[in-house]
Amino acid sequence: MKKIRKAVIPVAGLGTRFLPATKSMPKEMLPVVDRPVVQYAVDEAFEAGIEHIVFVTGRNKAVIEDYFDLHPELIGTLEQTGKKTQLEALESMLPVAGATSFIRQQSPQGLGHAVWCAREVIGNEPFALLLPDMVSFGGRGCLAETVELYERTGGNVIAVERCEPSETNKYGIVGRGAEIGGGFEVKAMVE
Repeated sequence: MKKIRKAVIPVAGLGTRFLPATKSMPKEMLPVVDRPVVQYAVDEAFEAGIEHIVFVTGRNKAVIEDYFDLHPELIGTLEQTGKKTQLEALESMLPVAGATSFIRQQSPQGLGHAVWCAREVIGNEPFALLLPDMVSFGGRGCLAETVELYERTGGNVIAVERCEPSETNKYGIVGRGAEIGGGFEVKAMVE
């Protein structure tokens, strides 16, 4: 069984649920405390042992690529002004060279198409798919547990969480089956 080394993070959507804020700023770059929401997904991926992240971007999303790149002018200014804490924070969040790829999805055609766009970089390897729409704090990330379950079972694994019955129209819903290695078999699924 191959190790999960790569992750796909689709960030090409239009962010219509967050308008008007997302008219000029991608929803993935909206700040949660001191960092954009996409940074939490990247941190969780690296915590789970992911070595390479493939971002599937769209029009007006270049700011995401810029965010995960070096900023020589900013680094120089922080060094000159002695802002060591801020400089260390910037350096700690940067992925190592070659650990990210950016693929362009020319038009928003859904999640399946976004994953399809990443196929050449992913190749014939198992991969994680992260949707940076939900942020959880405290403790270990959900992806680390998901990767461990994959390593124990060798099967496809999805992370789910309970929701109130009145909220089911907002989410994909699964039918719970037999317990398997710390998870459970999915008997049915409705998107």
